[in-house]
Amino acid sequence: MRAPAADVYRALTTAEGVAGWWATGASGDGGPRGRLAAPFPPVAEPYLLDVLAADPGAHVRWRVAQGPEEWLGTEIDFALRAAGEFTVVLFRHEGWAEPVEFLHHCSTKWATFLLSLRDLVEEGAGRPWPRDPKIDDWDRI
Repeated sequence: MRAPAADVYRALTTAEGVAGWWATGASGDGGPRGRLAAPFPPVAEPYLLDVLAADPGAHVRWRVAQGPEEWLGTEIDFALRAAGEFTVVLFRHEGWAEPVEFLHHCSTKWATFLLSLRDLVEEGAGRPWPRDPKIDDWDRI
């Protein structure tokens, strides 16, 4: 991403940032030991993400406390590395119990949201849910 690591970190650790690239209406605290809520109506309850790591400009890690059954207890990891005028984001969504069909859907869907994150930090506007590209007929992200 052609943006400073501090900008990418802010997009991952503030409710405003997360709302700008992943889930419109995100709320909460994305700092160390915080909790973020990411709503995806018509799903009744927002996804809840416990912040396990928030190292400025370097690393963000969330554990899913509430969300799709397949996501519970999984961890979402963003390792950031400055490379000239770019920030490299190494993304992982780890801990899936089984390689179910939803995992494959999410792998592609995360790619669209990472592009949304790039658009937010490079251009000032991402494509968070519900403005994200639709890739199939799943009723959850």
